[in-house]
Amino acid sequence: MDESRATPKAVVLSAVLHIGIVGFLFLAVLPCASYESFFNALHLPAWMNPITCTAPLKLQGPIIEATLIGPTGSPPPKAVKVKPVPNTVPPPPTVTPPKPTPEKPAVSQLPPPPKHPDTVDQERVVEDAALKAEEAKKVQEEKERQRQAELDAQAAKKKDEERKKLDAIFAKMAAASAQTRQLDNKAKQAQQQLADLKNAQDNARSDLPNASQLQTGNNSPDSDLSSEYAAAIQNAVTPNWLRPDNMPEAPCDVHIVQSPGGDVLSATVDSSCPYDEAGRRSVENAVLRTKTLPYKGFEKVFRRNLTFTFRPQ
Repeated sequence: MDESRATPKAVVLSAVLHIGIVGFLFLAVLPCASYESFFNALHLPAWMNPITCTAPLKLQGPIIEATLIGPTGSPPPKAVKVKPVPNTVPPPPTVTPPKPTPEKPAVSQLPPPPKHPDTVDQERVVEDAALKAEEAKKVQEEKERQRQAELDAQAAKKKDEERKKLDAIFAKMAAASAQTRQLDNKAKQAQQQLADLKNAQDNARSDLPNASQLQTGNNSPDSDLSSEYAAAIQNAVTPNWLRPDNMPEAPCDVHIVQSPGGDVLSATVDSSCPYDEAGRRSVENAVLRTKTLPYKGFEKVFRRNLTFTFRPQ
């Protein structure tokens, strides 16, 4: 074998071997991510990549930044470059220490939402809220009704008190008016009695009316007993009559019931009487106050039920 040819070949192989060792060491020191970027830049097929980097973990939740403390947090030792020695056995490759794996942060997971929410409970809650709102509305309306009822009761009470006050005032006025009328009647009766006593000059008969008021004849050539009986009744009733105001000068028929002897039992004004209510009552009272009508001398014309024509004088 030719030694001159073998020597350059050995030198070339040794150089290639050293270059490969240096490249291996370079790749061992180079981070995995940088190595993949470098390999991808060469556009080589994937099967030629001798190193496969572990994909980083992907977890849910926010990113947590942490600083490692302790032996795992110390940087790896620097690789010592060894100078190539010609014609020597290459040293064993330096083993790259394993890359520390960061601890996984504890992620607190919330309980998953229910797949089928309880719609029945939700509807019950909504119904309860609606019922409470309706009850509150009813309570408010009841309070308003009670308040309005109290106001109405107060107004009615106040109105009733005012009405009672007015009634009391009107009652006092009516009582005063009645008392005034009673006093006026008494005064008129007293005046009439005084006038009757003063003007009674016919044979000392004090119960007869004034001479100008006596029922006299009408210049008739003769006189019957019935006419004299009617004139005697007129003369007996007139003194007991109290003439009301606005009394018309018209006759009025009165139905008299009397007993034998002339005692008056009743007196009723006929419906044809033109007087008002006060005038009718005055005539009836005048007959009743007379008590006894003329009887002696008129027995032939006496009637138990007598219709007497009263003429105001």
